[in-house]
Amino acid sequence: MSNDYTEFIQGVKRKTGIDLSLYKEAQMKRRLTALYEKKGYGSFREFLGALNRDREEMEGFLDRMTINVSEFFRNYKRWEILETKILPRLLSGNPVLKVWSAACSTGEEPYTLSMMLSKYMTLSNGSITATDIDKNALQRAMNGVYPERSLTELPEEMKKVHFTQEGPLFKLKDEVKRTVSFKQQNLLSDPFEGNYDLIVCRNVMIYFTEEAKNLLYHKFNHSLKPGGVLFVGSTEQIFNPSQYGFETEDTFFYKKI
Repeated sequence: MSNDYTEFIQGVKRKTGIDLSLYKEAQMKRRLTALYEKKGYGSFREFLGALNRDREEMEGFLDRMTINVSEFFRNYKRWEILETKILPRLLSGNPVLKVWSAACSTGEEPYTLSMMLSKYMTLSNGSITATDIDKNALQRAMNGVYPERSLTELPEEMKKVHFTQEGPLFKLKDEVKRTVSFKQQNLLSDPFEGNYDLIVCRNVMIYFTEEAKNLLYHKFNHSLKPGGVLFVGSTEQIFNPSQYGFETEDTFFYKKI
């Protein structure tokens, strides 16, 4: 790690609590270099100075660092398995589930969970917890307004029932929005609540180092009830789940032993 980059990482950690060294270095360095060059800075040191001086620059930087790519029912076949296999088992012993969408980005994932779960249980205000590190993404999630491309995989029936169209945008109805409570959280450094039946954390692990993944799988396991499930993204298979106290219930679904 070059000195310049090391200082940058330490400076960002001091200022924000976010530890960029836990993200894969080559990827992170590439993104950061492209970002500071685009903004007209000549080095990591110069960029850090600007971030320390200018709050807006820092907020823009944090927004760019978080990876907000999301859509409703992303990888639809996986959600079908959740609906037809995982949920029936979880609900058989418990009519009300405690659910967490971790690294929820702009809200498509927790709202997908809400639409799916509402068929099987009564959702109250904030039944689903959704967290992300990025304040701007959370704000967009709470607004609940999406472009059509976010709804590509959403079944037509659900689109009709849960959204109103306003020009090129689709606005989520309040009864779905109310069921999700959003809050800011750093997965790597903040404590987790416990007693979850289902934790969904998809398409974020790929950005972390092995050390960070190890930490997170253990933290997720401790947060689940026995028999609870961790649902991960389609490039994030856990090859040795028993090491973290899990067993594979289906591809990309891990049950706490």
